[in-house]
Amino acid sequence: MTDLTAFPIAQRWPARHPDRLQLYSSPTPNGVKISIALEEIGLPYEPHYVDIGKNESWTPEFLSLNPNGKIPAIIDPNGPGGKPIGLFESGAILVYLSDKTGKLIPADPIRRYETIQWVFFQMAAIGPIFGQVGFFNKFAGREIADKRPLERYRDESRRLIGVLETRLKGRQWIMGDEYTIADVSMLGWVRNLIGFYEARELVGFDDFPTVAAWLERGLARPAVQRGLTIPARG
Repeated sequence: MTDLTAFPIAQRWPARHPDRLQLYSSPTPNGVKISIALEEIGLPYEPHYVDIGKNESWTPEFLSLNPNGKIPAIIDPNGPGGKPIGLFESGAILVYLSDKTGKLIPADPIRRYETIQWVFFQMAAIGPIFGQVGFFNKFAGREIADKRPLERYRDESRRLIGVLETRLKGRQWIMGDEYTIADVSMLGWVRNLIGFYEARELVGFDDFPTVAAWLERGLARPAVQRGLTIPARG
């Protein structure tokens, strides 16, 4: 029996299957990246719902694994050298899962680094900017009378979608014919931007047909459809 007692997070969210990878998450854009990747890879895992609406990601147990207080986080009881490893930050987790399994990332070293650069593009640009659009367009920020912040993030969102539009011209996926963690990292964010964040018209999403077709292809994948609802909300 695998022993996870060294991880305080496993006390708050006990593992029924401690021999499996443990996922602590919520179905947000950052969260579903990892559930989608796990579903695509087929690696056995056990999901635990972290209720961010109840600030559960700021509890001592969660912070013991992820000091940044954001979902997701994982424990892999079968980490490098057979030793358990705990990780936070979704981009790092995506790279780890690909390295562990050899899936969702090219074997060629040059293409591998090119793939990782697009994951970083999502982490450093698309995620933060789209998140701000959501705040100013759907949440409390919409009550602010001064619309200049919203306009700034709207314009930057359009620029970033334009980067994707250019990259995807003539390509099925971000890396060409190969579906990778680069696609996994962005599908949930683009979906949320035009859906949950209600910003389709705001950012003029229909001006980017190549991105729209890429999103449709991605969302049609069975593993993506499953991953979008994992962990199930409590």
